[in-house]
Amino acid sequence: MSETASKALGAPAASPDAGRWKALVFIALAQLMVVLDATIVNIALPSAQQDLGISDGNRQWVVTAYALAFGGLLLFGGRIADLWGRKKAFVVGLGGFAVASALGGAATNEAMMFGARALQGVFGALLAPAALSLLAVMFTDAKERAKAFGIYGAIAGGGGAVGLILGGFLTEYLDWRWTFFVNIPFAIVAAAGAYFVIREPEGGRNRSPLDIPGVVLSTLGLVALVYGFTRAESEGWSDSVTIGMFVASAVLLATFVIVESRVKAPLLPLRVITERNRGGVYLSLGLAIIAMFGLFLFLTYYLQIVKGYSPVKTGFAFLPMIVGMITGSTQIGTRLMTRVAPRLLMGPGFLVAALGMLLLTRLEIGSSYAALLLPAMLLLGLGMGTAFMPAMSLSTQGVEPRDAGVASAMVNTSQQVGGAIGTALLNTIAASATTSYIADHIAGAGSRSQQQLVQLEGMVEGYTSAIWFAVGILVVAAAIALTFVNAGRPGSATVTGSGEGVADEVQIPVVAH
Repeated sequence: MSETASKALGAPAASPDAGRWKALVFIALAQLMVVLDATIVNIALPSAQQDLGISDGNRQWVVTAYALAFGGLLLFGGRIADLWGRKKAFVVGLGGFAVASALGGAATNEAMMFGARALQGVFGALLAPAALSLLAVMFTDAKERAKAFGIYGAIAGGGGAVGLILGGFLTEYLDWRWTFFVNIPFAIVAAAGAYFVIREPEGGRNRSPLDIPGVVLSTLGLVALVYGFTRAESEGWSDSVTIGMFVASAVLLATFVIVESRVKAPLLPLRVITERNRGGVYLSLGLAIIAMFGLFLFLTYYLQIVKGYSPVKTGFAFLPMIVGMITGSTQIGTRLMTRVAPRLLMGPGFLVAALGMLLLTRLEIGSSYAALLLPAMLLLGLGMGTAFMPAMSLSTQGVEPRDAGVASAMVNTSQQVGGAIGTALLNTIAASATTSYIADHIAGAGSRSQQQLVQLEGMVEGYTSAIWFAVGILVVAAAIALTFVNAGRPGSATVTGSGEGVADEVQIPVVAH
């Protein structure tokens, strides 16, 4: 078959791109920027709130505006990446993210801040799936792909904790505005590098017309879902608007599935999510993120309020988790991924993380960092890092090149929705347990110092109650990974639609966000 005919059929390039490792540096840099942004702004929020005169009732919108735009537009962003080409979507996403970050850093009032955060979410939704799908189409050798996704998985998992350290430094020693401005050099370097280094394989675009009904239904459905959980955290689960959002989301997303099954060129081809391995990855990863997001929140409060740590010291306290994630992802995961089936890394990985979480149920006011928090965070990091790496790789397994962007977007969507659910669900459980504990014990506290002690004990009681739920969620994630994911090790699967003819089957490593 001629080279032109092969390209027309969407065949992958015969030899891997020579600059793929250089490209990985810039893709990883962009991913780090997006992940950092999720936690770095949380550290700066109290200072920004005071500076801009944002009320307590409105401050959640600094986080919510970003989450709604990012979570709601991810599928659309993934489809745009498939349509435009991932390199173009990647560079445009970086440029837009830099502009939005500049606006956030220069904000003079709450409206400007909320608008900048929403704009960051819009371009993040274009950037994140483009980055992952670039990896999926550029790394075709099984061992190379394992290394590439090991690095990517470590950044995706550990970047949030790095954000806590960097956010603490910038807020404490410079100004909260630098938590936004710091994104600009990241974006410029990554965009320039991507423009000159990345060579996207030809033939993988999806030039079908946009599925506008699908775009509208998925965006509104995901926005309603994320907002429902966000509102539940502040207004309660019985709030009429909260319930209305969940009902609206269920109706919109159900309609979306019906529409996608009938249109000629769907936004999300159902083949992407109904394949058992990818479905298992999306579900287990989403559950694991629910547990992780809640933990970040509780440990940050515990260290700063109960232990009296500064923002910088709090950030450094998370270092063992980062070390564990990097080790689990780049050493354990990468070395074993080409030797064992992915489920044998994902399932045990989630269980090791659950063991670390189980240790944290013993948390008390006077708990020793070295004796309890340190080993717990190491176990959490090792487990999550080991599980994240094959999960990221498997998420585009066997997917057609033209669907790589939207399959990548599904990973980000499961993480984003998982984060919203985790923050709202676990925070509600913690708040309820804290209120109950204080109500039961405050009567016996005579002096002011005793009352303060009861309040701190109540907070810790709330955290440990929620952490028990997180343990259970991680065990369920492990069970799903072990049950649903049945792919063999890289190189043992077949993918249709590649090579000399559309009907041919070629043995290629398919463990590729």
